[in-house]
Amino acid sequence: MQFALALDTNSGPHQIRSCEGDGIDRLEKLSIGGRKQEKALRNRCFGGRVAATTQCILTSDACPETLVPVGGCYRLIDIPMSNCFNSGINKIFVMSQFNSTSLNRHIHRTYLEGGINFADGSVQVLAATQMPEEPAGWFQGTADSIRKFIWVLEDYYSHKSIDNIVILSGDQLYRMNYMELVQKHVEDDADITISCAPVDESRASKNGLVKIDHTGRVLQFFEKPKGADLNSMRVETNFLSYAIDDAQKYPYLASMGIYVFKKDALLDLLKSKYIQLHDFGSEILPRAVLDHSVQACIFTGYWEDVGTIKSFFDANLALTEQPSKFDFYDPKTPFFTAPRCLPPTQLDKCKMKDAFISDGCLLRECNIEHSVIGVCSRVSSGCELKDSVMMGADTYETEEEASKLLLAGKVPVGIGRNTKIRNCIIDMNARIGKNVVITNSKGIQEADHPEEGYYIRSGIVVILKNATINDGSVI
Repeated sequence: MQFALALDTNSGPHQIRSCEGDGIDRLEKLSIGGRKQEKALRNRCFGGRVAATTQCILTSDACPETLVPVGGCYRLIDIPMSNCFNSGINKIFVMSQFNSTSLNRHIHRTYLEGGINFADGSVQVLAATQMPEEPAGWFQGTADSIRKFIWVLEDYYSHKSIDNIVILSGDQLYRMNYMELVQKHVEDDADITISCAPVDESRASKNGLVKIDHTGRVLQFFEKPKGADLNSMRVETNFLSYAIDDAQKYPYLASMGIYVFKKDALLDLLKSKYIQLHDFGSEILPRAVLDHSVQACIFTGYWEDVGTIKSFFDANLALTEQPSKFDFYDPKTPFFTAPRCLPPTQLDKCKMKDAFISDGCLLRECNIEHSVIGVCSRVSSGCELKDSVMMGADTYETEEEASKLLLAGKVPVGIGRNTKIRNCIIDMNARIGKNVVITNSKGIQEADHPEEGYYIRSGIVVILKNATINDGSVI
């Protein structure tokens, strides 16, 4: 039996990783196409077999940002959760450091009341606790979060036979079958398997990198190297030319933050050998490669770690492009989210180009281009939105309620008339008045104006949750 966990213990916005696997046995380029090529590759990587169904999974999302909307109507936590169900994993634990009430509510509405057939499965949230004898009781890192709940694993050991543990992440955008990763791990008889993705130099320094030998064994693990250290982690990636055009453009292998551990190896690392270490990427894995059998499993599909405001912004806008590198429209591996029972979106004389529009929106005589519009959004006449992510609202304001607010000189939820917005993230329940201009015309890269309801990060204006931007404001 396999057991899986997933983590995210950074308190900053969107900082995690994740993965899938396609094998790494010095694959040569296969001169076959389409489905035959995919089938042949799977046979070579996995021997044509499917691993036994994983019985339990622990998904850890230690920060509240896993509830941030993605693709308009989903939440980031829905990505690993849905991948679990699509992989046949239906016993799930979610580790949460902050905001566990809203996370509990979302998970209950989505996966316990949402009509998903669990059979003998379950989903539980394990929230961090702070004990008097542990002043630093909150999760100190990914490994520490598992260590603090190691009793959950040991309780399962006493009732079920658990061989391997899969550790996942909580805020990335990707689609994968976790059981293929487990199958690769079992066939290699590895102590640890790290799912890795080929990346170019611009992304390499933002991730943990691995160096491998011709068998796929990990020889070195380096967390976010810079300068000469970064250059030393370059690897030969021509063996990936079967799946990637111009593989030489991706001379690094990045850890996706998804790992498979043998049960005994994980317990040894967390309870004995490295009991004082808190993080897998920066502390434990660089040491473990020296005295354990650590293998890499290469994933060549779409994977985006939304670990910064910019990467979150870019990943959302990339969904609107045609053709999109990632989409939610695969009926065989759907993504689930909370059913909201919202009415259809109403469009009144609007112009749309490359846009995602979620349910329950009211859009009147506006122009929306290359943007994502979240649930229950209201955009008034004369508005222009371009290159923006509008997260939407939790509740409706009726036309009557909005009119009363306007008569009282207040700002309703949504965007007022004749407002121009570009290169912006608008958080939930924001109130933006009429004749507002948000374009960052001065090109400011970083700024903090919480008292005025916004920040600027990497040149992107971020309107805060529940903020009010008054009529005629210019940002």
